[in-house]
Amino acid sequence: MIKVLIVDDQELVRAGFHALIESAEDLEVVGEAGDGAAAIDIANVTPTDVILMDIRMPTMDGIEATRQIRAGKDAPEILILTTFDTDDNVFDALEAGAAGFLVKDTPPSQLLEAVRAAASGGSVISPPTARRLVPHLIAARGSKPSPPPSLEILTDREREVLALVARGGSNREISAELYISELTTKTHVSRILTKLNLESRVQAAVLAYETGLVRLGRE
Repeated sequence: MIKVLIVDDQELVRAGFHALIESAEDLEVVGEAGDGAAAIDIANVTPTDVILMDIRMPTMDGIEATRQIRAGKDAPEILILTTFDTDDNVFDALEAGAAGFLVKDTPPSQLLEAVRAAASGGSVISPPTARRLVPHLIAARGSKPSPPPSLEILTDREREVLALVARGGSNREISAELYISELTTKTHVSRILTKLNLESRVQAAVLAYETGLVRLGRE
């Protein structure tokens, strides 16, 4: 059973996510918090696999809460929830250790799959998030969209997988797209991260956009 903590300052939003999580047989809600400080308190005493974390909250925002929680031993994975209409600094949560991002109007089935992916060590980045996030990261790094030599060490199939990861594809979706098993997809993703010396699928997705392997504005 995947244990989920919901963190959002709006009670109605928490109630909606609570009902959705509890509707899945393999997921359960172990707690709710209305701000980052409360989330830290709960995470410190309650076994948790995945935290759904809002960004803008009173007392302590989601980015600082993510940073503190992820600094702990055996920390749960954290998925940032955002509207993106107001959260221009959402990319800061990557550096804080977030496993990925979801817009709050993500379809329910995709949100549940994202929780499962995070719990299994994967990372999630939705296409709308990627389009808004990547330009900020590229500008912050001062990088230019030219393919680095490092991508040359990937096989053709690994490049295909990387491109689909960048477009927000889950292992299941990538498997269906390429007609391969989910286990094979996981193996490809693992090899991509190892070869490129990356820590997460989010970083891999950013690199794919940053290098021009995937173009902004294209699905």
